[in-house]
Amino acid sequence: MSPALPAGDPVPEDGSLPATAAEGAADRALAMYLHVPFCRVRCGYCDFTTYTAEELGGAGSGSSRAGYAAVAAREVEMSGRVLADAGLPARPVSTVFVGGGTPTLLPSGDLVGLLGAVDRVHGLAPDAEVTTEANPDSVTPASLAELAAGGFTRVSFGMQSSVPHVLATLDRTHDPARVPDVVRWAREAGLQVSLDLIYGAPGESRADWRASLEAALACAPDHVSAYALVVEPGTRMAGQVRRGELALPEQDDLAAKYEDADALLTAAGMSWYEVSNWAARPDARCRHNVSYWRGDDWWGVGPGAHSHVGGVRWWNVKHPGAYSARLVSGRSPAHAREVLDDEARLVERVLLGVRLAEGLPVDELPPAGRALLPGTVADGLVREPAEVPGTDGAARVVLTDRGRLLADGVVRRLLGW
Repeated sequence: MSPALPAGDPVPEDGSLPATAAEGAADRALAMYLHVPFCRVRCGYCDFTTYTAEELGGAGSGSSRAGYAAVAAREVEMSGRVLADAGLPARPVSTVFVGGGTPTLLPSGDLVGLLGAVDRVHGLAPDAEVTTEANPDSVTPASLAELAAGGFTRVSFGMQSSVPHVLATLDRTHDPARVPDVVRWAREAGLQVSLDLIYGAPGESRADWRASLEAALACAPDHVSAYALVVEPGTRMAGQVRRGELALPEQDDLAAKYEDADALLTAAGMSWYEVSNWAARPDARCRHNVSYWRGDDWWGVGPGAHSHVGGVRWWNVKHPGAYSARLVSGRSPAHAREVLDDEARLVERVLLGVRLAEGLPVDELPPAGRALLPGTVADGLVREPAEVPGTDGAARVVLTDRGRLLADGVVRRLLGW
């Protein structure tokens, strides 16, 4: 099971926000994240808020798949009231991301209905990006066509690997031979396609990883995400590692696999725009994730979902039954929240902004970080600050290739830690 929720300050039962949340809102985009907490099988490495049918019990618990979309739509309605009551200006939603879990375990009509609720409450921007995650074994040509007809523009398939023994270690159940088919079906429906990959699974060789990259590229995706496996405490895989049943790779192996990913994806014409993400074209970047990295506002709907509006961050109760009960009784499903102070907001701005290919304006670094900048340049971790085409004209800090491998350490240095 996923870990306990963090502690925080109490949230009013109506979910109301402090007046400070409205400050500067006109300059921030509004995004929506819709969480679908259902999976057929729990992967051993996963610590997300997800549940199998066996874990949830009967439909009478208020947590059934059949009734989930209607319950989640109540939170969408609540988001409209809360933002308006806090004095935030009406803003159309620029991006919607449906994640999980496996969102496409719900009927496509339910997902389209949830998107309709977002449009009814907030409105969708004319060029809104609307993405759903999907497992390759959870879609059909008909379901993808229904999503596209209902307003979805993009699908992100959890490919993870093309190598059967790696998929087995990760507890992934799909047949890797199905990936080219689902990509083709999505394209025929008019959807952009992203493929999500994971490297560093126990027992994965560099040849295995390169085979997965080549298989992904053979599908000509619009976008690829490649993340190093992180084994979180409390997961089944963490127990296997602790007992010596699985051995995790060395850091040098992970670095080599990242370099393999960047080399192969770049050679195929894709460009990195965030440390773990590559796009075939600028318009294929995941605008929803960019919204997170730039510090925009987003409302997370669903059990365990996190939200951030104007420096206020909150997170929902995790169990679908408790989530449903709160909304049905007219209460906010939020478990707790925190109001970020200036220091915390600065840390997040540097942490997230430095990971982008566009970098971070030098004048947004704290004084201690600016003082350490020449040495960071000399160590080959960031480029000499300069203007980045397409940005605001300010001199920016941009990671070098070596700096991307050591991004967390670079961030600590730029914060003066």
